[in-house]
Amino acid sequence: MDLDLKGKSVIVTGGGSNIGRAIVLAFAGEGAHVTIGDIDTAQAEKTAEFARTLGAASAQVVKTDVTQFDQVGALFKAAMDKHGRVDVLVNNVGWDQLMFFTQTTPEFWRKVIDINYVGVLNCTKHALDIMIKQNSGAIVSISSDASRQGEPREAVYGGVKAAVNSFMKTIAKENGRYGIRCNVVCPGVTIPSSADEVGGNSMWTHAESMFTPEQLEKVAKALPLRKVGRPQDIANAVVFMASNKAAGHVTGQVLSVSGGYSMIG
Repeated sequence: MDLDLKGKSVIVTGGGSNIGRAIVLAFAGEGAHVTIGDIDTAQAEKTAEFARTLGAASAQVVKTDVTQFDQVGALFKAAMDKHGRVDVLVNNVGWDQLMFFTQTTPEFWRKVIDINYVGVLNCTKHALDIMIKQNSGAIVSISSDASRQGEPREAVYGGVKAAVNSFMKTIAKENGRYGIRCNVVCPGVTIPSSADEVGGNSMWTHAESMFTPEQLEKVAKALPLRKVGRPQDIANAVVFMASNKAAGHVTGQVLSVSGGYSMIG
């Protein structure tokens, strides 16, 4: 299906690794211009190079720490300087370490909040400043099914991602009048297909610290579809939500892409 994303200017944060990488490559396959904001520029450049081979109209990398408002501003300026507009923002950057809440510290809380929530605030503010003037745009934020179900060892992360869900619904209501659609995609357990999909800063660099093979097998058996997610599963949902042709009347929605882990009507 042609999603009418060819030539669109797309920003993907954390686009170098895992889910972000798959999102970049999905937009590349649609012929979009992609600007990747990532702190791991070496990994992001590899993704950008691959994106060009898949049909991206262009792909550039801007070193970006999404927790820093000025750095996010530079990311959006790079996209505007090259393309004159920003049609799509994908708030993909995320980070967590699995542990029970009693094992966490205030320093850990702050890191989770800064990366997963403040980063979304920073990027969305810059995007809206541009999109409101354009009277068009789509923002897709990556959340987590931990925000919808509650999940042991993800208390802070799940709470923060629930904040992202609520924030995006409010932004959708405030800015629909400008033709801006805002939606959320919630992955369940989603694992890279190969080691070359992750960079040194990814929480999946040491995958064994996240899940053992035995744990992943148990997770898969517990899901209605009997399989864990792969990055492309999430990317497919993101490009759908970003497409005015496919999802032009969809805004303020939270979509689980988790093999049936959560089923919320």
